[in-house]
Amino acid sequence: MWSRFTFLFVLFFLLVFSCNNTQVENDHDMPDITMESSILCDSLSASIKSEWIDSIFTKLSKGYWFNGSVAYLEKGCLIYQKSFGFSNFRTKDTLNNSSAFQLASVSKMFAAMSAMILKEEGSIEYDIDIKNYIPAFPYEGVTTRMLLTHRAGLSRYMTLAHEQWTNKTIPMTNTDMLDLFEEHIPDPYFKPDNGFHYCNTNYAIIACIVEAITDIPYSEFVKKKIFDPLGMDDSFVYHMDEDTVVSFYVETEVTGHNYRGWRPIRARNEYLNGVTGDKGIYTSIEDLAKFDRAITLNLLVSDSTMQEAFTPGSPKYWKRKDNYGFGWRIKESEDSTAFHFGWWKGFRAYYIRDNRNSKSLIVLTNKDKGPGSSIYWDIVHDTTHRVKFLEPDRTLSGN
Repeated sequence: MWSRFTFLFVLFFLLVFSCNNTQVENDHDMPDITMESSILCDSLSASIKSEWIDSIFTKLSKGYWFNGSVAYLEKGCLIYQKSFGFSNFRTKDTLNNSSAFQLASVSKMFAAMSAMILKEEGSIEYDIDIKNYIPAFPYEGVTTRMLLTHRAGLSRYMTLAHEQWTNKTIPMTNTDMLDLFEEHIPDPYFKPDNGFHYCNTNYAIIACIVEAITDIPYSEFVKKKIFDPLGMDDSFVYHMDEDTVVSFYVETEVTGHNYRGWRPIRARNEYLNGVTGDKGIYTSIEDLAKFDRAITLNLLVSDSTMQEAFTPGSPKYWKRKDNYGFGWRIKESEDSTAFHFGWWKGFRAYYIRDNRNSKSLIVLTNKDKGPGSSIYWDIVHDTTHRVKFLEPDRTLSGN
């Protein structure tokens, strides 16, 4: 007969590893810094949830209507992860969980996280004029907080580039973008902090601030402070800082596709891909699951810093049904739900976090056509297939 100690030891061992057994496909181990807390989930209920989600995406993938990768997590536990279809429709190479997609505007949460990391390190202040970091910036009164929450009032850099970047075979970098603003000083949409205007310029400038403060490229900072600590080995920031000519394609394993009639055609590269912060992150579903778990467990920044990212930056702005935090849209019709979608050069990305119930759904695709987001919201809202957990308060204690 087993001793009580032996029985408890075996029970603990089974519980700790039950969560990993629910995944549809094998994923890499989380990095060492995540091992301090183990998420304990009931394997049977997690398996039922996983099978339900798989049935949805298996049906959607028929005829390659859905082509991409999916991850679903609860309380930091990876419940489901799987890839469907091709990374390149011409070569018919298949996708896997390590295939890296362009995140488009979902990249903004990495620029925001970079700013939050610098805030905790004491290198940046949210509420001082960014001319303290970029002295030649041609506008007064713009702060990092205004950039993060899209309240700076700045005009679109893509419009400025379309008019003033004459040779579009040459890549435009973040430095080039700043130079255009300094030279032409386009009229802002409104005075700083006098309204809300979602604008890619804000996050491209955040990348510039990161570089000005750290004196290293934004791509290197993100790798050093986010990708490497979390073991996000498939991830990188695409840039063209050292390129003299825009390449015909972005030479990556996963290629974006735009439809011409019924045919998916590989998307071309262009000079605007040299600007980062607002876009430019390439990462896999496996790596984004690690990033999501790091948010849940406060592994990159403290809980109080992260909660500010999920706080509406325009609480009195009534004209929009969705607000904006730091790199996240805030869905006002639901408590504690943050999300971001992205669409760029044949890639689409969807990232939804129900923070109250600690649910996350991440969907990455490399086609400009496919299922609408309502299907993904339905998965997050589902209460029929409940995953059971043990000791959630202890595992989610954070830093």
